[in-house]
Amino acid sequence: MKTPYSQKVIEHFLNPRNAGKIENPDAKASEGSPACGDMVRVYLKVNPQTLVIEDIKFESFGCASNIATASMATEMVKGKTLEEAKKISWKDVVDALGGLPPVKVHCAVLAVDAIKRAIENYEHTHGILKEKKPTDKEVIRERLEHVIDPAAGMDVIRVGTVKDYEIKDGVVTVYLNIPAQRDFASHIKEEIEETLSPLWDVKEVRVIFSSRD
Repeated sequence: MKTPYSQKVIEHFLNPRNAGKIENPDAKASEGSPACGDMVRVYLKVNPQTLVIEDIKFESFGCASNIATASMATEMVKGKTLEEAKKISWKDVVDALGGLPPVKVHCAVLAVDAIKRAIENYEHTHGILKEKKPTDKEVIRERLEHVIDPAAGMDVIRVGTVKDYEIKDGVVTVYLNIPAQRDFASHIKEEIEETLSPLWDVKEVRVIFSSRD
């Protein structure tokens, strides 16, 4: 029976490059959710003088395509400067793998988005943004749209897990519509903190649960 995957995809699935975790990374980011499908988490080590990605690792929680695309994407950006890495697209990854079934293209999107988000987080935390746009509600919303509520399989904004959010004097407060005892509540809190805390002018992130039972 003919497989829908190219030999390159199978190779990267069976022998993934850069799989694992970097302890004390210079930056990290996640895209997707392990509870509702594919997820990839990316870790970076960056040379502060040259801004070259000296090391990159990924953790994959998903299918063969998720692993293969993360493997190929990390290989493509390793050794490149941050600016060079930003130019790599999901289509570049798909082409390098010899194609993917249409229903699996989203895996390449996740891998590339995670890398670009990690780069963005590095730029925020290391003060090398080209334009330091103050964090406002629009910026917070855009970031929260990348946090998935595993119980619903959608982002916390679209599904209404987040009731409101605000920023004042560098403190971001996110009000949730769920109690702390609900399934995945602690996971959502951690993801929100990890997503918002790298922003250059954010000093603290507070996540407030609903008081209802």
